[in-house]
Order: sequence, then structure tokens, then C-alpha cells
Amino acid sequence: MASKNINKFLCLLLIISSFQSKIYAAEECFEKASRSIFKFNMLLDNSIIEPIAKGYNKLPKPLKDGTGNFTSNISTLLSIPTSLLQGNFNQFAHSTGSVLINSTVGILGFLDPAKKIGLRPSKEDFGQTLGSYGLGPGCYFVLPILGPTTARDAVGLVVDTYLDPFAHITIREKELLNISGNNLDYYSVKGATAVDFRSNNITNFDSLEKNSLDLYSSYKSIYLQDRSNKIRNSSSVQDDWDSLEN
Repeated sequence: MASKNINKFLCLLLIISSFQSKIYAAEECFEKASRSIFKFNMLLDNSIIEPIAKGYNKLPKPLKDGTGNFTSNISTLLSIPTSLLQGNFNQFAHSTGSVLINSTVGILGFLDPAKKIGLRPSKEDFGQTLGSYGLGPGCYFVLPILGPTTARDAVGLVVDTYLDPFAHITIREKELLNISGNNLDYYSVKGATAVDFRSNNITNFDSLEKNSLDLYSSYKSIYLQDRSNKIRNSSSVQDDWDSLEN
């Protein structure tokens, strides 16, 4: 089984290595289909996600902050192996220390004492790892529900499910440190993460919709700029926006 997974992984790398190596360029692929999917995603957002996010913003601040801290702590788990793969040992130490402290002293991550002692983990994934080695994004397209991505980042999403300890114990149905979960745990946390992000950016999304001549192109520009900055470990895009995640 392990050899089959390795072979699949190598095949994915061979496919993505055929794409251009420029980090900051992304060709449009399947634009007509992507625009249709984008419209579906916007309809889903306007009818379901945005109302939930607005309701979520009305929760007591300690409860809202605690939920955000909890989902953020879980998403930091992926940064541990990907930071190692990037050779970024400083970020590996920050991510590992943050998860350990917040998961224990921080009561399963609902509190964030790691931040108070100076630990600043950034969110790393395998798509960023490929980009850090100079692999270009390849073609840009939009996925249902998941939203904007590129060929490189789509491959990264698949590999993330093997590298992420949380995915390992949930959708992969494995056990780690005597901890296990299921699909419902995984998708519940991912859903809560999306709602938390949406709620933190209500004003930004509203402003973008009101002021964009082509909303599809605006989302594409923001996504590609955000991914480019993350590969370069720059936080300039996040001055106004919460951390953009798939």
C-alpha cells in the first residue's frame, strides 16, 4: 500500500513538473467552466455561508475567539511536516511549539497562550512547499466549494491529506498517539474554519463585490497574490484580509 501511494505521489510530481517554473505567473485554464463554477460558489456563499458567518459574528466574543483558535491550532498541524520539507526549521519550531502549548495549556487550542510567549506559526501546505522549490503554479481554475486553485496547489491539496496529522486520523482513518477520528470530524473542522474566515472578512468581501468590475478576475488576482506572498513568506496581503486558506 505504501509503495502504491509513493508511486501516485511521484506521478503527480511528474505531471506538475511539466508546468512553467515562474512562480508569479499562472495561465487561465477552463475559464468558461471556471466562471460557471465561480457563479455557483458565489450563489452558495450568498445563500448559505454568508448568513451563517453573520450569525457566527453575533456569538459571544470568547466563544467566537475560542472557535477560531481551535480551528487555527488544528490547521497549524500541517505546517509541521511541510516546514520540515521546506527546510524552514525556525518555522518548524514555531509550529510545533505552538501546537504543543495550545493543545495542552491552551485547553485543546481554544486558548492561544503560544502567541503570548512569542510563537508565530504561519500556515504552510504542500502547494507552498512545491512553490518554495521554484515550481510554478501551472494553470489557474476554480473548484466547486473549494474555490480558486492552480494545478500546483490542487496537487498540494491531495498530498496535504497524507501529510496533515489531522487528516491522517480522520479521513485516512488511522491512529496517531492513541487519537483517532472520522470523516465528520474532518469536514466539521474544515467547515468551521471556512465560516470563521468568512466572518472575519465580511466587510472585505462586501467591498470587493461592490467595487469590482469583474468579480471573477478580482478573486483570481487576490488568490494568486496571496499564494505568491505565502511562498515568499510575506504577510503583506494579510494586513487587510484574514489568512486565505483552501
